[in-house]
Amino acid sequence: MPCRIVLLHATPVAMAPIQAAFAARWPEAEIVNLLDDGLSIDRARETDLSDRMIDRFVEFGRYGHRMGADGILVTCSAFGPAIEQLAASLPVPVLKPNEAMFQAALAQGRRIGMLATFAPAIGTMTDEFDEFVSREGHPATLKTVLVPDAMAALRQGDAETHNRLVAAQAPDLADQDVLMLAHFSTSRAAQAVRAAVGVPVLTAPEAAVDSMRALIGA
Repeated sequence: MPCRIVLLHATPVAMAPIQAAFAARWPEAEIVNLLDDGLSIDRARETDLSDRMIDRFVEFGRYGHRMGADGILVTCSAFGPAIEQLAASLPVPVLKPNEAMFQAALAQGRRIGMLATFAPAIGTMTDEFDEFVSREGHPATLKTVLVPDAMAALRQGDAETHNRLVAAQAPDLADQDVLMLAHFSTSRAAQAVRAAVGVPVLTAPEAAVDSMRALIGA
């Protein structure tokens, strides 16, 4: 039987990029999509991730495990502490959205830039990056630029405007060694961003698929 990977989505705009990455890099995997878009709506109303939201997310992930998951991949980057609690409670790999991208970024430089479109995710992603850097033992800096209107455009179905807005902010990070697109949904703008800057541009979905496949041993 194929490996069953359950994808936990907190917004529908993250779904297509990760599905495309699996199709390109691990088509044999059996993908199951779970969506609770209320998670991102309610997360946007909180400055810090509340215990109530953590409990809600962990229950969401446990349901995914009960579906027979061999691995769980979270596609929203605003739930770091909740993902950690979920991972500690389950016997299968649970992967944060950006772990693999962080690793790839550090392999290419020490001055890391990040373009983000969902403000509540920046704090948790910055904490995760700092923890990752400390664990790896390689000093690095993270400079983040928020593109505030891009997510709204994408949620309205206007990917072209989303991509244009993200690419327009990319030159603000052109002095960095490598640039990361913070969210799975932001990966749509990769081509436009690469045309706007001369530094490497990394996206999360493909790196996440490769990392999950390695964790499963498939």
